[in-house]
Amino acid sequence: MVQFAINHMTVARMGFEGLLTLARDLGLAGVELRNDLPGPLFDGLGPEEAGARIRGAGLRLLALAEVKRFNDWSPDKAGEALSLIRIAKAAGAEAVSLIPRNDNQGMGNGERQANLRLALRELKPMLEDHDLIGMVEPLGFPICALRHKAEAVEAIEALGATGRFRLVHDTFHHFLAGGGPIYPDHTGIIHISGVTAPAVAAEEMQDAHRVLIDGHDRLGNVEQIAAFEAAGWRGPVSFEAFATEVHALADPGAALHASMKFIGQALAQIAA
Repeated sequence: MVQFAINHMTVARMGFEGLLTLARDLGLAGVELRNDLPGPLFDGLGPEEAGARIRGAGLRLLALAEVKRFNDWSPDKAGEALSLIRIAKAAGAEAVSLIPRNDNQGMGNGERQANLRLALRELKPMLEDHDLIGMVEPLGFPICALRHKAEAVEAIEALGATGRFRLVHDTFHHFLAGGGPIYPDHTGIIHISGVTAPAVAAEEMQDAHRVLIDGHDRLGNVEQIAAFEAAGWRGPVSFEAFATEVHALADPGAALHASMKFIGQALAQIAA
């Protein structure tokens, strides 16, 4: 049984309370909140109150996103990261999301790895002090300085930080990066979204193409989830759709329920 969850981006026009009601009504395991949507985080509630409402709805705050360009480390980045970590801790979050730079800078072989290790080394004691996990999300775009999971795993293991840092397996970005090993033992959460537009080439796919998953999905979401399940992974699988047509849905709950049903049935067919 898939442990579904939702990233606030999927219903970006919905307020904090609406997100909690939707997640509770769908029987989801938890939510991911973001600091890059219009309006204040938690709709202006203090993190302690926001966390209490999340728990009151029977949900987990799986992660608070995000520290942008985390592998472009600086004193300012350290302050930004510590601020988000403190908010996450106060709200009862389990993790903070760490998003690499995606601007075609810091791309040199050796440079990428050194910058990543520096950032992780500096983040590790901050996360330990607050008993939080750092969710590292490789992005599959060719201009990303952390495109492949192997580099993240190598850096995490070199720092002796397995468990303190975990990977986000994003089905969209895994597809764009050309697939490869999935590292279930290093994974903390799976982000799912589909691309159904038939004419867009793989190298042209962007966040704007990311919709809910149905039978027209081109990314192999079901097969990716099945591979994790076959490896014994039982963590949360969180919807993260960026497309404006998803944000504009009149009844997102019905659409999410239909996608959950499709995924569950497809996984059952694979397992049969």
